[in-house]
Amino acid sequence: MTLQEFHYRLPYRVGSPRPGSHPGSSLGAGQEFVSHISLYDRPDPRRLDLRASLRNPGGDWLVRVNRQRAGVPVQVIVDVSASMSFGSRKTKLEVAADFVEALGQSAFRVGDALGMRAFDAAEREDLFMPAVLGRGVGSVMASMLRRCEMTAGGMDGLEAAAMHFAGRQGLIFLVSDFHWPLERLGPVLDFFAHAYLVPMIVWDPAETEPPAHGALAALRDAESNVRRTLWLRPKLRDQWRAAVTQRRAKLDELFSAQAIRPFYVNGAFDVEAMSHYFFEAAA
Repeated sequence: MTLQEFHYRLPYRVGSPRPGSHPGSSLGAGQEFVSHISLYDRPDPRRLDLRASLRNPGGDWLVRVNRQRAGVPVQVIVDVSASMSFGSRKTKLEVAADFVEALGQSAFRVGDALGMRAFDAAEREDLFMPAVLGRGVGSVMASMLRRCEMTAGGMDGLEAAAMHFAGRQGLIFLVSDFHWPLERLGPVLDFFAHAYLVPMIVWDPAETEPPAHGALAALRDAESNVRRTLWLRPKLRDQWRAAVTQRRAKLDELFSAQAIRPFYVNGAFDVEAMSHYFFEAAA
């Protein structure tokens, strides 16, 4: 099986001292020319530019100064609460695992280390993976997610996981269906202020659109396991769709307040859509 991958890049220069494939802000042995500088100010004869030195009216020997490309630490934080067990064809957690597998392949190709944390009602230490660079890291993480046990969720687990990234730079994916009270989400986002955060909102078509046929629907709350039967009158169908629209608008509003763009997944992860998301941000 050929692993899928997508292309990601940040819309700004990376200040990391570790060499990599992303445009960096540090001077070094890169290919992007910045300027000439006197050999006496930067004594590196390997970068000596003879043509520029001969044209220099001051008579100084000049060396080329380039920018070094940098590596980006990549982290994924995954919601493994019970609501992620829902799905019509695949569970939302299986969709999240598909994404993590593709992310692992993508990060390996560009030389970025990848790590993972997970949460439900608390941080899941059993699903922790430190950031490492290696072929197959994403597949290992995806396998951990596919085998994990899920319990009720909440903001406490997310807060505990987010605290590890306070003041840290890098690229962070927050993968969840966000089916919990959003009042505390704003303060949690502050932990990611120094990073480039991509909230990945994973929903399933069976929860965003009411059933097309059948007047009776047997529903179960994945978090509380409470079951109920609803008579899907046209008015209730309209309310269902309106609630989904309002939820998306609320999420967009919360993220937009901190200049963050969410990425929505409905039923399956699309590598092309993810690549397009980053190209739009960098345009």
